[in-house]
Amino acid sequence: MNQMVNPSELDSGPLYAARQEVYPRSVSGRFRNIKWTLMVFCLGVYYFLPFVRWDRGAGAPGQAVLVDFPNQRFYFFFIELWPQEVYYFTGLLIIAAMILFLMNAIGGRVWCGYLCPQTVWTDLFYAVERWIEGDRKDRMRKSQEPLSVRRVGEIAAKNLVWLVIAWWTGGAWVLYFADAPTLVRDLATLQAPLVAYVWIGILTFTTYTLAGFMREQVCVYMCPWPRIQAALTDEWALNVTYRRDRGEPRMFVSKALERQAAGLPAGDCIDCGLCVAVCPTGVDIREGTQLGCIQCGLCIDACDEVMRRVARPLRLIAYDSDANIKRRLEGKKEIYRFVRVRTAIYAGVIAATAALMTYTLATRNFLDINVLHDRNPLAVTLADGSVRNAYTVRLLNKRDTYRTLSLDLEGLPGARLQIVGLGESYPHITVGPDQSYELRALVTVPAGVKIEKSTVVKFRVADVTGREAASAEDHFIAP
Repeated sequence: MNQMVNPSELDSGPLYAARQEVYPRSVSGRFRNIKWTLMVFCLGVYYFLPFVRWDRGAGAPGQAVLVDFPNQRFYFFFIELWPQEVYYFTGLLIIAAMILFLMNAIGGRVWCGYLCPQTVWTDLFYAVERWIEGDRKDRMRKSQEPLSVRRVGEIAAKNLVWLVIAWWTGGAWVLYFADAPTLVRDLATLQAPLVAYVWIGILTFTTYTLAGFMREQVCVYMCPWPRIQAALTDEWALNVTYRRDRGEPRMFVSKALERQAAGLPAGDCIDCGLCVAVCPTGVDIREGTQLGCIQCGLCIDACDEVMRRVARPLRLIAYDSDANIKRRLEGKKEIYRFVRVRTAIYAGVIAATAALMTYTLATRNFLDINVLHDRNPLAVTLADGSVRNAYTVRLLNKRDTYRTLSLDLEGLPGARLQIVGLGESYPHITVGPDQSYELRALVTVPAGVKIEKSTVVKFRVADVTGREAASAEDHFIAP
């Protein structure tokens, strides 16, 4: 019989543990250098790409990367996309997702550790903090001391630099939506649109808050990716791993030498805690894979530094797989399987999507037509017995030159096409560069011509030079 539990005897502790301030120590080494390089590259691209110019001819924007909402265009160097081509963005999202999955299948959370915007900006904010306030021990000591004039000055200087970085981050973002040099001038002279100032303010606040104060909390609590990636990994994925088979039991060097001399087991880990001190999220990697570990590799650099000092082999902490840990414990040789079913599938989807997008971009038509049938009335019977349907036709010229186009009707023998305001059948229509042209088309079937209740008709637009043509289908409705 189950015993009843008194609710008062249950643990009434807090639902969430109180936040422990993290003071990462500076470290040098291969992975730290990789992070510096990627940080400089990513921030350089983000901040300065809006100022890169690209010549598209007279009357076209000269900015290499531009989201032009007023004209409904997206420009990326030699690529120009219209709203009707939104499927390219779908393809890019598929490729981005598959690349993220592939990275996870090969190297764990390498995106989180090296390329995630939260990681990149937090790294930069940490660098500013160390530059002004000192390294880990200095910051921990100062946090316990009463405020002084010098300390207030350091805090103010740090936050001022953070705000400048956050402000430029927000400012760089809005430059992707207008001509960058012009918008910078308008912002400086207070002549820019209000929406630009609003978005700069929002992004300044979010960058300052997330990178300056929330930091590891974003990775642990806010970001969904650590929870998703656990379902996408397997025993062959490389993750930052403490090699327990080599490191345990932990002990000081002198004690380890004594035990080894006596033929007893002794691990290489000297329990210095440096791997924890350098971790930007405060994780102890020796406790195994954890949600807070972003796989940045800084603990590898820190541990290698200690191993050099104590004359032990490097890579006590390393990128390793669960499968290899098991194999070493069984006395087997390590195996690295980068090509597996899941990695092949991810790579195949990436390649297929990229190939399809490249093909459609290379062969896409710069002429398009949209047709919309009038709904009320669907059909009109004229006095002479003929039947007329009306359509709204929009022609799209996606090239940067004027084009003369012809409009034809197919699929309805004997029908007459008339463009309102342009005369009888088959008129020539001039459409400006990178513009659309809307017209009203009347299709009339003479009396005595037998037609179905609903007949498919095709409107075909062609460049008079014969370079390109496009068509759209609709229905001709009989009364």
